[in-house]
This record gives sequence, C-alpha cells and structure tokens, in this order.
Amino acid sequence: MVVLAACGSSKPTKSGSASPTVKRTKPSKPGNSRFIDGISMTPGEEGPGNGNHPNTGWFGSPDEARATGVYGNIENSTELHFKYAVLLDQPVEYLTNLTLLQFIEDWYGTRYRYGGNTKQGVDCSGFTCNLSNSVFGKTLPRTARQQYDAAQKIPTDYLQEGDLVFFNTRGGISHVGVYLANNKFVHASTSSGVMISDLNDEYYRKRFVGAGRL
Repeated sequence: MVVLAACGSSKPTKSGSASPTVKRTKPSKPGNSRFIDGISMTPGEEGPGNGNHPNTGWFGSPDEARATGVYGNIENSTELHFKYAVLLDQPVEYLTNLTLLQFIEDWYGTRYRYGGNTKQGVDCSGFTCNLSNSVFGKTLPRTARQQYDAAQKIPTDYLQEGDLVFFNTRGGISHVGVYLANNKFVHASTSSGVMISDLNDEYYRKRFVGAGRL
C-alpha cells in the first residue's frame, strides 16, 4: 500500500586567478614602437582574458569557472537564460544548466493537485521527483517526508543547484522544493502551482526546516 502525504499549504496568494604579468619597458623613441612582452592576441579577440587566457567571453578565467562551477558564455546565452537571470536575480553567465531552465519553463504555472504527477496537476513532491529525474537523472522517494529522510542534510551555506529544501507548513515535513541559486527555489505551491520563491520570504523563512542532497 502506497501512502501519499499531501504537500502543505504554501504562501498565500497576494495582490582568483592572477592578472597577466606586464613587463615594463623604457619609453620608446619616436618611430621605434615596441609590443608589450608576454601578451599575444588572436584575430577576432579583444585581448587577453583573466589569467592571461584568451578573451573568449567567459565570465572570469577557466580556473575560476572550475572553482565556482560557472561556465557561462554570454554570447551563447538564449532568451531563456536572460528571462531566468531576471527571475533569479543572477548574472546571465551563471545560468549554465539549460536543461533545468527548459524544464522549469515547461512546468511553470502548472496547477497544484494533491497526489498529482503530471502537467494536468502536480503536488510538491511529485514535482521534485519529476525535476530530479528529468534534469539530474536521480530517482527520489515519492513523498516530502520520505525525501527528507533519505537526503543527506546540509547547511544552507552549502546549498547547490538541485538540492532539496524542506518546510513545515502544516505539521512535520509537509512541503519540498528544489534549490536553484541566490536563495531561490522552484516548487509546486498549493496557491499558485509551479513557481519560483525566495527562502528569505517571511512565509518560507519561518517554516524552513532544512536542506538535503540526494
């Protein structure tokens, strides 16, 4: 026998890498122009990037990207990147997971339905199951409580894209969402369906229980 736990009521609807080393030279005489040592350029580029890497449009250097998980290239950004950069209040270069953005876009506004698991209606844990499986290839337990029990608990300072955030909205673990960035998370709320909210909103801040990773 499978027991589904309803998601609780959600918020009510209201109306360094080092810089390139430059070798200083003595002022050149007229008609005797010299290039700065250690700097080279490739046609089509504006100049060396951070860490003496070619200027490819990356946000920072490749080393910074590996350290921070940022690999965005603004020149390759789509309309969807810019839309969610606004919603998440993030630089567009930070939004590198296009699969995630497309999934959220496809489900955004889907109405809440207890026990639902489709675009005709979905509850909070049904939504996190769908997102985690489709975007990250992870299979989650069905209910918010089961997801909380199975997750490795992590401090909020270490939250990463795809982590789960849990809330006590009506007793116990009764609501769950998926963390995105900048304190924002996506979830299926009872009042507005699939939407993006902020952990710092008073309603969610008061009801926040913890975060977990599967």
